Amino acid sequence: MVAQGFTVDLNKPLVFQVGHLGEEYQEWIHQPIVCKESPRFFENDIVEFLTKNKWWYIPLIWLPVVGWSLSRSIYMGHTVLDVVLVVLLGIFTWTLMEYSLHRFLFHIETKSYWGNTFHYLLHGCHHKHPMDGLRLVFPPAATAILLYPFWNFIKLLSTPSTAPALFAGGLLGYVMYDVTHYYVHHGQPTTEYPKNLKKYHLNHHFRIQDKGYGITSSFWDKVFGTLPPPSKVAGKST
Repeated sequence: MVAQGFTVDLNKPLVFQVGHLGEEYQEWIHQPIVCKESPRFFENDIVEFLTKNKWWYIPLIWLPVVGWSLSRSIYMGHTVLDVVLVVLLGIFTWTLMEYSLHRFLFHIETKSYWGNTFHYLLHGCHHKHPMDGLRLVFPPAATAILLYPFWNFIKLLSTPSTAPALFAGGLLGYVMYDVTHYYVHHGQPTTEYPKNLKKYHLNHHFRIQDKGYGITSSFWDKVFGTLPPPSKVAGKST
Protein backbone atom coordinates (compact mmCIF):
# COMPACT_ATOMS: atom_id res chain seq x y z
CA MET A 1 0.00 0.00 0.00
CA VAL A 2 3.01 2.27 -0.31
CA ALA A 3 3.31 4.34 -3.47
CA GLN A 4 5.58 7.31 -4.16
CA GLY A 5 6.32 7.51 -0.46
CA PHE A 6 2.64 7.58 0.49
CA THR A 7 0.90 4.98 2.65
CA VAL A 8 -2.89 4.71 2.80
CA ASP A 9 -4.02 4.55 6.43
CA LEU A 10 -7.05 2.22 6.43
CA ASN A 11 -8.02 3.47 9.88
CA LYS A 12 -8.66 6.99 8.56
CA PRO A 13 -11.22 8.27 5.99
CA LEU A 14 -10.06 6.99 2.62
CA VAL A 15 -11.46 9.22 -0.11
CA PHE A 16 -9.01 12.10 0.19
CA GLN A 17 -6.05 9.77 0.71
CA VAL A 18 -6.20 7.61 -2.41
CA GLY A 19 -5.42 10.46 -4.81
CA HIS A 20 -1.90 10.60 -3.41
CA LEU A 21 -1.17 7.09 -4.72
CA GLY A 22 -0.60 8.49 -8.18
CA GLU A 23 0.31 5.87 -10.78
CA GLU A 24 0.19 3.10 -8.18
CA TYR A 25 -3.51 3.66 -7.51
CA GLN A 26 -4.65 1.07 -10.08
CA GLU A 27 -2.50 -1.64 -8.53
CA TRP A 28 -3.69 -0.70 -5.03
CA ILE A 29 -7.41 -0.98 -5.77
CA HIS A 30 -6.92 -4.38 -7.36
CA GLN A 31 -5.52 -5.80 -4.16
CA PRO A 32 -8.92 -6.42 -2.53
CA ILE A 33 -9.62 -6.45 1.17
CA VAL A 34 -12.32 -9.02 1.83
CA CYS A 35 -14.34 -7.99 4.86
CA LYS A 36 -17.99 -7.12 5.37
CA GLU A 37 -17.31 -3.97 7.39
CA SER A 38 -17.68 -0.67 5.55
CA PRO A 39 -14.53 1.46 5.49
CA ARG A 40 -14.76 5.10 6.48
CA PHE A 41 -14.92 7.39 3.44
CA PHE A 42 -15.33 10.89 4.90
CA GLU A 43 -14.64 12.64 8.19
CA ASN A 44 -18.01 14.41 8.10
CA ASP A 45 -20.75 12.15 9.53
CA ILE A 46 -23.51 13.49 7.27
CA VAL A 47 -21.52 13.04 4.07
CA GLU A 48 -20.43 9.60 5.26
CA PHE A 49 -24.07 8.62 5.90
CA LEU A 50 -25.08 9.66 2.38
CA THR A 51 -22.54 7.27 0.84
CA LYS A 52 -24.21 4.20 2.36
CA ASN A 53 -27.28 2.54 0.86
CA LYS A 54 -29.17 -0.69 1.56
CA TRP A 55 -29.73 -2.87 -1.52
CA TRP A 56 -33.52 -2.85 -1.08
CA TYR A 57 -33.64 0.93 -1.53
CA ILE A 58 -33.28 0.32 -5.27
CA PRO A 59 -36.44 -1.73 -5.98
CA LEU A 60 -38.39 0.16 -3.30
CA ILE A 61 -37.72 3.54 -4.90
CA TRP A 62 -37.56 2.74 -8.62
CA LEU A 63 -40.09 -0.03 -9.26
CA PRO A 64 -43.01 2.37 -8.59
CA VAL A 65 -41.49 4.73 -11.18
CA VAL A 66 -41.30 1.81 -13.62
CA GLY A 67 -44.96 0.99 -12.98
CA TRP A 68 -46.08 4.59 -13.39
CA SER A 69 -44.15 4.93 -16.66
CA LEU A 70 -45.73 1.75 -18.03
CA SER A 71 -49.18 3.01 -17.15
CA ARG A 72 -48.52 6.22 -19.08
CA SER A 73 -47.86 4.34 -22.34
CA ILE A 74 -50.95 2.18 -21.83
CA TYR A 75 -53.04 5.26 -21.03
CA MET A 76 -51.85 6.86 -24.29
CA GLY A 77 -53.22 3.98 -26.32
CA HIS A 78 -50.67 1.17 -26.47
CA THR A 79 -51.69 -2.41 -25.81
CA VAL A 80 -50.05 -4.43 -23.05
CA LEU A 81 -48.24 -6.48 -25.71
CA ASP A 82 -46.90 -3.31 -27.34
CA VAL A 83 -45.62 -2.11 -23.96
CA VAL A 84 -44.02 -5.46 -23.13
CA LEU A 85 -42.08 -5.44 -26.41
CA VAL A 86 -40.85 -1.89 -25.85
CA VAL A 87 -39.86 -2.73 -22.27
CA LEU A 88 -37.84 -5.72 -23.51
CA LEU A 89 -36.08 -3.38 -25.93
CA GLY A 90 -35.33 -1.03 -23.03
CA ILE A 91 -33.90 -3.86 -20.93
CA PHE A 92 -31.76 -5.04 -23.82
CA THR A 93 -30.48 -1.51 -24.36
CA TRP A 94 -29.64 -1.26 -20.67
CA THR A 95 -27.47 -4.40 -20.85
CA LEU A 96 -25.29 -2.67 -23.45
CA MET A 97 -25.12 0.43 -21.24
CA GLU A 98 -24.24 -1.77 -18.26
CA TYR A 99 -21.34 -3.32 -20.15
CA SER A 100 -20.14 -0.04 -21.66
CA LEU A 101 -20.21 1.90 -18.39
CA HIS A 102 -18.41 -0.88 -16.55
CA ARG A 103 -15.72 -1.32 -19.19
CA PHE A 104 -15.06 2.22 -20.38
CA LEU A 105 -15.94 4.42 -17.39
CA PHE A 106 -15.72 2.31 -14.24
CA HIS A 107 -12.40 0.82 -15.38
CA ILE A 108 -10.83 3.95 -16.77
CA GLU A 109 -7.20 4.23 -15.66
CA THR A 110 -6.35 7.31 -13.62
CA LYS A 111 -3.21 8.61 -11.97
CA SER A 112 -3.86 12.25 -11.04
CA TYR A 113 -5.00 13.18 -7.54
CA TRP A 114 -8.56 14.16 -8.50
CA GLY A 115 -8.81 11.44 -11.13
CA ASN A 116 -7.99 8.79 -8.54
CA THR A 117 -10.32 10.37 -6.01
CA PHE A 118 -13.26 10.47 -8.42
CA HIS A 119 -12.61 6.95 -9.66
CA TYR A 120 -12.40 5.61 -6.12
CA LEU A 121 -15.83 7.06 -5.34
CA LEU A 122 -17.24 5.76 -8.62
CA HIS A 123 -15.89 2.20 -8.68
CA GLY A 124 -12.43 1.84 -7.15
CA CYS A 125 -13.86 1.44 -3.65
CA HIS A 126 -15.87 -1.55 -4.86
CA HIS A 127 -12.78 -3.34 -6.12
CA LYS A 128 -10.81 -2.51 -2.97
CA HIS A 129 -13.65 -3.59 -0.65
CA PRO A 130 -15.78 -5.91 -2.83
CA MET A 131 -17.88 -7.22 0.07
CA ASP A 132 -18.91 -3.80 1.40
CA GLY A 133 -22.68 -4.30 1.22
CA LEU A 134 -23.50 -0.65 1.95
CA ARG A 135 -21.66 0.70 -1.09
CA LEU A 136 -22.61 -1.90 -3.65
CA VAL A 137 -25.68 -0.26 -5.20
CA PHE A 138 -25.79 3.15 -6.85
CA PRO A 139 -27.03 5.94 -4.55
CA PRO A 140 -30.67 6.79 -5.43
CA ALA A 141 -29.99 10.54 -5.30
CA ALA A 142 -27.30 10.19 -7.98
CA THR A 143 -29.57 7.96 -10.06
CA ALA A 144 -32.34 10.57 -9.90
CA ILE A 145 -29.98 13.21 -11.27
CA LEU A 146 -28.84 10.96 -14.13
CA LEU A 147 -32.39 9.94 -15.04
CA TYR A 148 -33.24 13.47 -16.18
CA PRO A 149 -30.86 13.51 -19.19
CA PHE A 150 -31.68 9.82 -19.80
CA TRP A 151 -35.39 10.65 -20.05
CA ASN A 152 -34.77 13.58 -22.39
CA PHE A 153 -32.54 11.43 -24.61
CA ILE A 154 -35.25 8.78 -24.86
CA LYS A 155 -37.81 11.43 -25.84
CA LEU A 156 -35.58 12.35 -28.78
CA LEU A 157 -35.44 8.74 -29.99
CA SER A 158 -39.08 7.70 -29.64
CA THR A 159 -42.66 8.90 -29.90
CA PRO A 160 -44.38 10.58 -26.95
CA SER A 161 -46.47 7.48 -26.27
CA THR A 162 -43.62 4.94 -26.43
CA ALA A 163 -41.06 7.03 -24.53
CA PRO A 164 -42.47 6.16 -21.06
CA ALA A 165 -42.38 2.41 -21.81
CA LEU A 166 -38.84 2.60 -23.20
CA PHE A 167 -37.78 4.61 -20.15
CA ALA A 168 -39.43 2.02 -17.91
CA GLY A 169 -37.56 -0.78 -19.65
CA GLY A 170 -34.20 0.93 -19.22
CA LEU A 171 -34.93 1.71 -15.58
CA LEU A 172 -36.13 -1.84 -14.94
CA GLY A 173 -32.92 -3.12 -16.51
CA TYR A 174 -30.95 -0.93 -14.11
CA VAL A 175 -32.91 -2.25 -11.10
CA MET A 176 -32.27 -5.82 -12.22
CA TYR A 177 -28.59 -5.00 -12.60
CA ASP A 178 -28.14 -3.48 -9.14
CA VAL A 179 -30.11 -6.22 -7.37
CA THR A 180 -28.25 -8.93 -9.33
CA HIS A 181 -24.92 -7.29 -8.54
CA TYR A 182 -25.69 -7.32 -4.84
CA TYR A 183 -26.86 -10.94 -5.02
CA VAL A 184 -23.75 -12.26 -6.77
CA HIS A 185 -21.65 -10.74 -3.99
CA HIS A 186 -23.75 -11.63 -0.97
CA GLY A 187 -26.27 -14.28 -2.05
CA GLN A 188 -25.80 -18.04 -1.81
CA PRO A 189 -27.25 -19.39 -5.07
CA THR A 190 -28.40 -23.00 -5.22
CA THR A 191 -29.22 -23.33 -8.93
CA GLU A 192 -26.90 -23.49 -11.93
CA TYR A 193 -27.39 -20.12 -13.64
CA PRO A 194 -26.96 -17.86 -10.58
CA LYS A 195 -24.04 -20.02 -9.40
CA ASN A 196 -22.28 -19.48 -12.73
CA LEU A 197 -23.11 -15.76 -12.66
CA LYS A 198 -21.56 -15.46 -9.20
CA LYS A 199 -18.40 -17.32 -10.28
CA TYR A 200 -18.20 -15.19 -13.41
CA HIS A 201 -18.36 -11.89 -11.56
CA LEU A 202 -16.10 -12.86 -8.66
CA ASN A 203 -13.57 -13.96 -11.28
CA HIS A 204 -13.61 -10.35 -12.50
CA HIS A 205 -12.77 -9.16 -9.00
CA PHE A 206 -10.20 -11.69 -7.90
CA ARG A 207 -8.52 -13.13 -11.00
CA ILE A 208 -8.66 -11.09 -14.20
CA GLN A 209 -10.05 -7.59 -13.77
CA ASP A 210 -9.81 -6.55 -17.43
CA LYS A 211 -12.25 -9.22 -18.63
CA GLY A 212 -15.81 -10.18 -17.74
CA TYR A 213 -17.49 -6.78 -17.58
CA GLY A 214 -21.03 -8.12 -17.78
CA ILE A 215 -22.97 -8.34 -14.52
CA THR A 216 -26.38 -9.71 -15.48
CA SER A 217 -24.99 -11.78 -18.36
CA SER A 218 -21.84 -12.49 -20.36
CA PHE A 219 -23.53 -11.68 -23.70
CA TRP A 220 -21.69 -8.44 -24.50
CA ASP A 221 -18.39 -9.89 -23.32
CA LYS A 222 -18.85 -12.53 -26.00
CA VAL A 223 -19.78 -9.92 -28.61
CA PHE A 224 -16.82 -7.62 -27.89
CA GLY A 225 -14.19 -10.23 -27.09
CA THR A 226 -13.75 -9.57 -23.38
CA LEU A 227 -14.78 -13.03 -22.25
CA PRO A 228 -12.21 -14.42 -19.80
CA PRO A 229 -10.46 -17.60 -20.97
CA PRO A 230 -11.95 -20.81 -19.49
CA SER A 231 -8.87 -21.43 -17.34
CA LYS A 232 -9.38 -18.03 -15.70
CA VAL A 233 -13.02 -18.51 -14.71
CA ALA A 234 -13.34 -19.43 -11.05
CA GLY A 235 -14.88 -22.82 -10.53
CA LYS A 236 -14.23 -24.00 -14.10
CA SER A 237 -11.44 -26.19 -15.37
CA THR A 238 -9.45 -25.84 -18.57
